[in-house]
Formats: sequence, structure tokens, C-alpha cells
Amino acid sequence: MKTFYYVHTGHRIGLDRFRRAAAIIRALDDVDITLLCSDFRIAQVAKDFGISKSVGIDVVRNIPQIAHHGDQLIFDSEEANPIMLADMRQYFSTFIRVSDDANDVKDPNELLISPYLHGEGICNGYAVGEEFFEKVPKEIKIAYFFGDDDYEKDLEKNLAFIEDLNAELQLGFYYFLDYEDSLKKKFKKHHEFEEYEAMIKKTDILITASPQAVLDSLASGGRPIYIQREDYTRNFNELFERFGVPIVETLDLGQITSIINLIESEKYYKIEHMSDKIGKFIKENLNL
Repeated sequence: MKTFYYVHTGHRIGLDRFRRAAAIIRALDDVDITLLCSDFRIAQVAKDFGISKSVGIDVVRNIPQIAHHGDQLIFDSEEANPIMLADMRQYFSTFIRVSDDANDVKDPNELLISPYLHGEGICNGYAVGEEFFEKVPKEIKIAYFFGDDDYEKDLEKNLAFIEDLNAELQLGFYYFLDYEDSLKKKFKKHHEFEEYEAMIKKTDILITASPQAVLDSLASGGRPIYIQREDYTRNFNELFERFGVPIVETLDLGQITSIINLIESEKYYKIEHMSDKIGKFIKENLNL
């Protein structure tokens, strides 16, 4: 019996789930687990995130080509419909699903990890890597990280807005090469994909459309401002409101400038280190 962890990744949905999975897998420490990604490119560099085994499988329906009946699966994706989920709960001896939906309901044949839900078979928590709780001097006043994906080049459409903020730019993983080059010329300083962790820890005010980056910033003592993308889930908004994170619906320079000017009055929540709690929950239920 083997243990697998599937995450939905790709150039249209970014790496938020992957970054979360990396934090959880590292918390599992010596557990023999294989990460399955719906993108071959990130699977190839997963070792850089502390993941020893990773496989790109293209689409969620290819999971049975790697895993077998009776294996164990941690599942972090919104791709599966109710019928597919029911099949997976029967196919795997243990099925743990990661959910961000406050209105979700746990099925009797699964276990849940959720920042909203409580109860038997549910681990209430959110995953942030231990490395982000290390406090370092905030050498970067303002940084902008749209996300790891920008297939429609939405960031480029709002360059005038971002330039006026005089922010440093964090590049994403799924940016086109020519697109990266044009963006670099527009900012006083930029950070490559590999510099994400260092950038987060050194940034005071992080403007981002990445939900995981918001959590990483909070853990490091930063003060994030969340941009709600039209093509991204709104499931995190309730959590961020609880944490005191300002949420901006559109790239409105006036609104964001106002938030920055009054940021000293914002009451940010000091989030907890929960990866170990999630790791313990997984180990106990997978009998590891």
C-alpha cells in the first residue's frame, strides 16, 4: 500500500495548492509519499521544495495509472465532480480531502482538512511552511506578487497602476519568457521565482492575488493586501477577513494607496503554525 498526494497545478491556476502541499509534506518528515501534479513542469522541480518524489500526470483522471486500489490519497483539487469523488472514496483505503469551502460537508467515507470546519474526522487548520515563521528584517517596503500564473497577461494590463506604487516585483512560475523580460524593465527591482521565500520574509507590505502568499506573509510578520482576481475562488475571503487582511476587488490605485497610508491602523491577526497539527492528523489517519 502506497501513499499519494494529488494537487491541481498549471499555467491557468497557479501554484497555491502546490505550495500548501509542500508545507504539509515537509511536516510529514520521513513519510514515504509521492506527490502527483497535474503539470509536468512543476513536478520536475519539486525537489527544490523538499519533496523527494513527484510525478506529473497531466489530468486528474490519470491518478489510477499511478496509484492502485487500496492505496491512500490526500486530494487537493476542485476538479472532481461528486461522482468522481465518490469513486475515489471507494477506490482508496483512506481518502483525505483538502477543502477551502466554508459551506463544504464531510462525506462519511473521507477525512477533511479545512480552515473553516470542525468535527470528527476533520482537521481544522491551514498550512504554511515552517520557514515563513522565521522573522527577518523587513528590507522591502512594498512588493507586488500577482501570482504564479498570468496566462492572460493581466499584470501587464495594469502596469501603470503598479508602477505608481514604486513596488518591487515577484515573478511567477508560469510566466512567458518574453513576458518576464518586458515586466522586468518596468520595475526598479524584481525577484525571480526561486527568490519567493526570501522576498516574502523581507517584505513589509505585500500586495498579492495569491491566497497562499497572503498566509505566508502573515506568518512572516508581513502586512498583506489581497487582490481578488475574477478568475480565482472567493473561498479565502472569509478567512482573510477574520485575519484582518484588506481585500480589494479591483486594481484601484486610490483604494490601495489609502489602505497603505492607513496600514498602521489595520489589525492583522498573528496566525498559528499549523503544519505540524495537519501532519499529525494525516499520520494518525494513514497509520504512518
